[in-house]
Amino acid sequence: MATRVIAYGGNEYTLAYEIVHPASSRDCVVLHGWGASKELMRGAFGGCLASWRHIYIDLPGFGASSASVALHTDDYAAILALFFESLGIKPELIIGHSFGGKVATLLAPKQLVLIATSGIVVEKPLRVRLKIALFKRLKSLGLGGLRRIFAADDGKHLSETMYQTFKNVVDEDFSPQFATCKSRTLILWGIEDRATPISCAHEIHHLISGSQLFECSGDHYFFLEKKMLTCKAIEDFIGEGA
Repeated sequence: MATRVIAYGGNEYTLAYEIVHPASSRDCVVLHGWGASKELMRGAFGGCLASWRHIYIDLPGFGASSASVALHTDDYAAILALFFESLGIKPELIIGHSFGGKVATLLAPKQLVLIATSGIVVEKPLRVRLKIALFKRLKSLGLGGLRRIFAADDGKHLSETMYQTFKNVVDEDFSPQFATCKSRTLILWGIEDRATPISCAHEIHHLISGSQLFECSGDHYFFLEKKMLTCKAIEDFIGEGA
């Protein structure tokens, strides 16, 4: 593992990263989702695209990377763009899972692989909406310290900085960004995904002109159980299928 310090917006961010196949000339960046890390993504994709240089990164505030202020998705993209520039990385392909898919979309590579990407707003169940309304009422009464009881699983154990970041990004509508995406795009999705339902895949497929959609059985992390199938889909898309 290596680290790089990036200055952005008056703050410094230490980004932890790992490079696989360093002698290769074509760059593939792999971005994890919310609460995950570069190690998870390397475990899934380290065995595919052997002729490419892979760059696995812990996004700011995750894994071994730092974040001292709350961020928005466009901040993540800006920080990574500076990171690429500092290391001479020219990503022709970016693979992004969930939250990482939104960041990848903003980076606008030539080729893009979106895996169970967030960014399509889905109405929350009634019980969740009632829970949110109750917490807002309690917070107005000075009981904001009860956050951990009411927070979603993705937000329960976060620092205050990352919890604010979570609130900034969790309900973003990325429809305009998908609609203007010019990258050649492959969309991969698990049919049983409950975090980002398969209907989101169909909507993104509709919004990104010329995109390809690949569905398979599995949940939000289907690509961990179906590594060979997922890698083959990517390699076929890139033109390096066996």
